Amino acid sequence: MSAETVAKPVIVGVDGSEFSSAALRYAGKLAARLGTRLEVITCVGMPDYLVTSRLEGADRQFTARLEDAAERLVDNALGRAFPGERPENVDVSVKFGPPGKVLVDESRRAQMLVVGRHGEGGLLKQSMGSVTKACAAHSACPVLLVGQEADAV
Repeated sequence: MSAETVAKPVIVGVDGSEFSSAALRYAGKLAARLGTRLEVITCVGMPDYLVTSRLEGADRQFTARLEDAAERLVDNALGRAFPGERPENVDVSVKFGPPGKVLVDESRRAQMLVVGRHGEGGLLKQSMGSVTKACAAHSACPVLLVGQEADAV
């Protein structure tokens, strides 16, 4: 493994779902085994952002509230994924934009992208959610799709 590969993080997308908690848990173990840092990314979708940006004079206030809510979501997900001690070398970031596009863009600098098979949507008993499909089809790095059964890892 080259030094450049080790320097690249394992990136995991988190949306608060049980699938994303399983993906987070798996990504943490993978990053530790690869000797690299774990980067947790959650996204505030554009519909949420656009609604708040239309409110008169409240753009910054509501954007900050959305960001705070997203950070709490990640903090809760980290608590569920790692109930004892959280792994070292974890970076958390909140991005604004469509989750599929954001994660595909971020994959350009990742060693691996880890996502849950389903997110909060989970419609029509599909095997994969739309964000997962976008990541699997367009990522610039290998993608690991994690189901809830990943607890055995």
